[in-house]
Amino acid sequence: MTAHTLAPSASATRRLANADRQAEARTALVSTALGRRSLAVLRFATGFIFLWAFLDKTFGLGFSTPLERAWINGGAPAQGFLTSPAVVGPLKGFFAALAVPATDVLFMAGMLGIGLAVLLGVGLRVSAAAGTALMVLMYLAEWPFTPNAGSTNPIVDYHLIYALALIVLAALSAGDTWGLGRQWKRIPLLGQRRWLL
Repeated sequence: MTAHTLAPSASATRRLANADRQAEARTALVSTALGRRSLAVLRFATGFIFLWAFLDKTFGLGFSTPLERAWINGGAPAQGFLTSPAVVGPLKGFFAALAVPATDVLFMAGMLGIGLAVLLGVGLRVSAAAGTALMVLMYLAEWPFTPNAGSTNPIVDYHLIYALALIVLAALSAGDTWGLGRQWKRIPLLGQRRWLL
């Protein structure tokens, strides 16, 4: 009986080398350890914001969702928001039309997926795109452009700050520090699907 050693194919070796070169180039964007670690802390905080929203709305932890309105108790997190007095402005009818049970499932899946992906440092491009879309829609739903709106600033509020944080984290590959970003990028399937990084 002979032992055979399986060597990686030439294309697999090239992909790994290319992934390493790209990781080094991204590290050069933020070249100090303190800068990379600061991005990692921002990534943890941003991911936890989304994950916490999912947990609070699912289990009614009492912070923004009381137990009786929890998703597990029959609450409708997205529908509840979309039909609430918080939704104002000229797009109110559009957002009210979105208040269907499928929206609750999509909203909650989005919060969980974005939160976990950002916390783990994987799929940051997809989570940045999805999170930015979600935050811009919520920003427009609350229509902060009128006096006495829910926001204290009519131009830049927390929705836009969260969206910008997601974009920065993805653009600077923040998942590579204290996350699974480097390992994620080495998955062969993702080499040709850069948008999944």
